[in-house]
Amino acid sequence: MLSRVHHRYLSKSLTATPARTMVIPSRKKWASPSSATTTPTNATPQEPRFLEMVKMHFDKAAQFTDVAPGLLSVIKECNSVVRFNLPLQRDDGSLEIITCYRAQHSHHKLPVKGGTRYADNITISEVEALASLMTFKLAAADVPFGGAKGGIRINPRNYSRSEIERITRRYTLELAKKGFIGPAIDVLGPDMGTDQQVMTWIKDTYTSIYGDKDINAEGCVTGKFKRHGGISGRQESTGLGCYYGIRELLNRKDFCEKAGLSTGIEGKEFNIQGFGAVGSWAAKFLVKDGGKITTIVEWDCAIHKKDGLDVEDVIQWQTNEGSLKNYPHADKVEIENPAKFLEMECDVLLPCAVEKSIHMNNAPNLQCKIIAEGANGPTTVWGEEICEKKGIINIPDLILNGGGVTVSYFEWLKNLQHVSGGKLTRRWEATSKKDLYKFIKGQDAPSIVDDTMGFLRGAKEIDLVYSGLEEIMSNAIHTHFDIALEKNTNMRIAGFSNSIKKVAEAYEDAGFLF
Repeated sequence: MLSRVHHRYLSKSLTATPARTMVIPSRKKWASPSSATTTPTNATPQEPRFLEMVKMHFDKAAQFTDVAPGLLSVIKECNSVVRFNLPLQRDDGSLEIITCYRAQHSHHKLPVKGGTRYADNITISEVEALASLMTFKLAAADVPFGGAKGGIRINPRNYSRSEIERITRRYTLELAKKGFIGPAIDVLGPDMGTDQQVMTWIKDTYTSIYGDKDINAEGCVTGKFKRHGGISGRQESTGLGCYYGIRELLNRKDFCEKAGLSTGIEGKEFNIQGFGAVGSWAAKFLVKDGGKITTIVEWDCAIHKKDGLDVEDVIQWQTNEGSLKNYPHADKVEIENPAKFLEMECDVLLPCAVEKSIHMNNAPNLQCKIIAEGANGPTTVWGEEICEKKGIINIPDLILNGGGVTVSYFEWLKNLQHVSGGKLTRRWEATSKKDLYKFIKGQDAPSIVDDTMGFLRGAKEIDLVYSGLEEIMSNAIHTHFDIALEKNTNMRIAGFSNSIKKVAEAYEDAGFLF
């Protein structure tokens, strides 16, 4: 039976290939203030699911806005969700069914934007939660996209390179049929289990179909190899954004007084969970600014060194060995229960791995002053309440880990402009600086042969990316900490409430069609 998928911004419906029924969540009435989060009791012994967590944060933050209940219900729910199955012929000739998802949470601004996750435990509920969180993360950073997310239920470690390529290309084809990919509709990006190669396969598949009709087809996905339209700085962007956010807050005296710390990163101890694309880069930048990485927690091993781990050495060991097991330069190594090392004493704990890492069972044992969320949804509702009672300050994901999607926005702009940042202006800037130098020093000033410090050169693409990311992250961090102070709440509620307000204003300005 053929399913028909209707997209809000397409003038016609697209006939899909055989697929399971499209899932559209029912509109639920916005929760009243009485539904706000409460401390767990015997009647609520379990942590809420990730999607429920996002909605609980939304309900609590909605009380700090004057948005009408009806509009709140529109903002809260996911606009479009598609689920479909793909047949995969494996390298040994056997057939396997692969389950795929894509959710578009909000169409208040187009295109929507969100990563694509390859994980064997992904569910449609998790995809909706991540898409919802993306909407509010983008609004918090003033990046003009709606939120989206996608995923394929596989463990990429169990598939060959050629199998991953076939899955990726077929997934892209099915999304195109359903109107769930395109530079003006839905822009995909990397997430857990995917990388530059996967993003480049997506781009190649989409441009092979639409490249002759859409000159901007390359902008259908971000996180690509640079020679295929990618951008400098995308790999480190999420970790760098985390560093910028932490740095800005630790330089504020009022924040550090609340946390019970002196100002600045130098000398502070940082524990990191997840030493991949986010955690390892955050560690590099923190160490460069004088911080110490004392504990690293991975899924199969955790290591600790009180005097600080050599981050570059740890990265090299992990690259060569595939794991931190048997790392020789640590004071302590934990293999049986690596997550226990989250409870090691530190100034700042960075959970940069998976959702729900900090919960009601381990939150009472945490010995940090600050939690800086590099991952999506790493702290549960109950875990956060326990941390607040202990005086631990949480820098939430929707404000802190927006660096990746911010630089993806820059990449999308590059693809639409068809020119890299700095290419048109770099030589002019360098010449202008040299002329200014001569004017200040006088016409008899010696000629500049070797600008070893780089003061007089023009900006490269990566300079512009770093500068733009720093500007956006700094503004977001200071804005939402100030809102938290003004409203006497935490930064998560400040972020959600401000984002809800922005999305509501976008809907009110544009109105609703029919």
